[in-house]
Amino acid sequence: MSNTSSQYDKATAVCKDIFLKKMHDYGTAWRNLRLASLTDQIFIKAQRIKSIEEKGSQKVSDDIRGEYIGIINYCLIALIQLELINDKRLDLPAAEVEFLYNKYLKATKQLMEDKNHDYGEAWRDMRVSSLTDLILMKIFRVKQIEDNEGKTVISEGVDANYMDMINYSVFALIRLSEANVKNN
Repeated sequence: MSNTSSQYDKATAVCKDIFLKKMHDYGTAWRNLRLASLTDQIFIKAQRIKSIEEKGSQKVSDDIRGEYIGIINYCLIALIQLELINDKRLDLPAAEVEFLYNKYLKATKQLMEDKNHDYGEAWRDMRVSSLTDLILMKIFRVKQIEDNEGKTVISEGVDANYMDMINYSVFALIRLSEANVKNN
């Protein structure tokens, strides 16, 4: 799993670099987004990936790696928004945001390591398109929980689903970076 850990760190370092650069350009404008809006942004990115995978072509030049990176960053924003749900500040200090980003990325990586131990890195034998489908399933679960005003009877909450989507997206980035990976 040491290879997985370093691959995970490499993939998420790219995500964090993009996040911090966009925060420099835009500030924390995302603070205005409600959780449902963030879920919809994640849905748009995952749906685009699925559409490209199914069609085998695309008309917009942005590659699907960028969409997985967007999913990761939007999920981390959602986790930050969950923590700051009662905090009405729209402008947050960059250091505070980076601290929270790192906090949730670390927790998400720990979740990956725990599950990876139990599942024996099964994701390495999965198709990238299956990872996309799992992300979409998690999005629909989050939407249902949101429609139920956050109440669940037996299921995990939206935070666990966001973390799973991050991990599936990181797995997809790793798989796409490896040689001879097909998107089907």
